[in-house]
Amino acid sequence: MTPPTITVAQAETHEDRFSRFRLIPWWNQEKMQRTRVLVIGAGALGNEILKNLALLGFRKIVIVDMDRIEESNLSRTVLYRKEDVGGFKASVAARATHALCPDAIVHPLVANVVHNCGLGLFQWSDLILAGLDNREARLWINRSAWKMNRPWIDGAIEGINGVARVFLPGAPPCYECTLGETDWKLLERRMSCNLLDHEADVEGKVPTTPTISSIIAGIQVQEAVKLIHGLPTLASRGFVFEGLNHTSYPVTYTENADCMSHYTLKPVVDLPQRSVEITLRDILARAHRDFDSANDVVVEFSRDVITKLTCLSCHEEERRFAAVGTVRYDDGRCSRCGQIRTVVTAHSYDGSEDFGDLSIDALGLPLYDVFTARAGEREIGYLIAGDRSLVLGAVSEEAAQ
Repeated sequence: MTPPTITVAQAETHEDRFSRFRLIPWWNQEKMQRTRVLVIGAGALGNEILKNLALLGFRKIVIVDMDRIEESNLSRTVLYRKEDVGGFKASVAARATHALCPDAIVHPLVANVVHNCGLGLFQWSDLILAGLDNREARLWINRSAWKMNRPWIDGAIEGINGVARVFLPGAPPCYECTLGETDWKLLERRMSCNLLDHEADVEGKVPTTPTISSIIAGIQVQEAVKLIHGLPTLASRGFVFEGLNHTSYPVTYTENADCMSHYTLKPVVDLPQRSVEITLRDILARAHRDFDSANDVVVEFSRDVITKLTCLSCHEEERRFAAVGTVRYDDGRCSRCGQIRTVVTAHSYDGSEDFGDLSIDALGLPLYDVFTARAGEREIGYLIAGDRSLVLGAVSEEAAQ
């Protein structure tokens, strides 16, 4: 028998959502659907990144952003509407992204990535896409991504110009390598000399247009697709787009041999307890067992912690536990005499400190964080895995797979 003739119209009725992508010879839709993506920043760049991820069929996405939507965002963000003004960007962006790709699990985290996100979030991800407007957050992402052995793709825009760049763990140069003297001076302005946070942000409110956002975010997501498929990327390089004359060119960065970011933690062991159920003393005891060592073991934190505020004038002391950078400058004043107090910090615990019996959540460190135990040249990372569902929500089931 002669096989029936299938018309173009009939053939198209059998197409699925991603059929046209699969016409690309190297395309693997299933691999992209399995990829866990952490998107940091849900502003102009973040909106375009999320839109592209949704249209491409990515199904496991976590969005981190601490800000609320302002009316000025509406001219530069495709996911927000007038009725969304005042809402948290992460939450609104998650709903809008899910509407574009109903099969996707999109989880919002209303958080400051520097102070409120544990290193477990970076370990969960397969790749990180950032659309930010400040160096402090980029530097933290860079160090965290290297430490957890994860690639990240940065984007920056101003006016009608922009740059996209790819950083791979273990393959310098990294983002920190690109920082110059001016960059470090601007970073230092974020903190006072006694580690209290100046509220006035020296960055942010960058003049941009939706056109440059779409260009740079498009390059970022395209690099993500290439990275997933094992194709050549902009690793340790940048793509610069100059909008006035529509010129573009790649830039190659130089490694800084003294860079502090070039460190990857191995191995990382999951601890089943939640932060409310485990203390530093418990982690230290576990490290002693794992190292089979009776002494010279120390547990390091993911970031410095304020443990005490001391007034040098009247000697008033306040015991307070908070990540460095989260205590406002004005809160550092002594309630008795009004002088700015000295900040006492800690970065580790060896059993001699007086806070070993505090639960981890009382230290001011974020949930789902990693603690590093050291004994000589040996090290082990301990992830507080019991916090997983509290942080990752609906995507937490994927974290254990």
